[in-house]
Amino acid sequence: MQIPTACGIPMSYFSQAQFCVRLEWGSAAIRNLARDVDCVIIIDVMSFSTCVSMAVDRGAVVYPYPWRDETSLQYGAARGAEVASAKHRFAKGWSLSPQSMLNAVHGLQLVLPSPNGSACSYDARDLGKAVYSASFRNLRATATACRRYDRILVVPCGERWPDDNGLRPSFEDYLAAGGIVSALDRHDVSPEARAAAMVYDGWEPHRIADISACSSAIELRERGFEADIALCLEEDVSGVACRLEAFTQLKMGCGERFIHLARHSASTLQSWGDR
Repeated sequence: MQIPTACGIPMSYFSQAQFCVRLEWGSAAIRNLARDVDCVIIIDVMSFSTCVSMAVDRGAVVYPYPWRDETSLQYGAARGAEVASAKHRFAKGWSLSPQSMLNAVHGLQLVLPSPNGSACSYDARDLGKAVYSASFRNLRATATACRRYDRILVVPCGERWPDDNGLRPSFEDYLAAGGIVSALDRHDVSPEARAAAMVYDGWEPHRIADISACSSAIELRERGFEADIALCLEEDVSGVACRLEAFTQLKMGCGERFIHLARHSASTLQSWGDR
């Protein structure tokens, strides 16, 4: 069996394969680690994963999509779905503002483009793994749903630097990832994942206050989205885990796959949505 390499370096060095619960950042985690696990948990607190949780709680179906261009409109039209704004954030209409998801209703189908959580979800969709979207608001519900899987990859997505579009590891995603690892309550945890759990557990007295002062929160506050910060930091207010599922709708053409984040109860694990 040929071992994948990059610049002559075996990628197996970074796989955390000797541990069942693993943690790695962003799209690189999907490319390099996700094929060897049973379950992938995508975390983008500010704001994709929070928006997904709020929308699914209200009976909506969310389609992840990575590109913030005109193709998102075509993607939505082909699925009979509305498309959230890919370039602007606002509380009225659909956007990556969690405030906009307060207006989501049962039966809404929504394409939610983003370069972080949505892109990672989209990239993971064809790997044949269980893929979940998690935020602070459904942290323990997600951990409960994922305990049945043996090998789990936790993916804090981070943000993007505005000058070169490179990964900016984000404090809020790292803490939420640590919360997932802590709530999984497993012993076969990689050092990368264990460190995040220790940060989450050790930060408890000051967690919300410090996240409210982190870089991502400052950005939202300066742009006039103070209310979004509060929604993103609500912890365990939802008992619903959000799982990415694929299904076929024959009227749209034989074999065409529709990817959506369907609703799951953490206690029953029964899916919700159009099948």
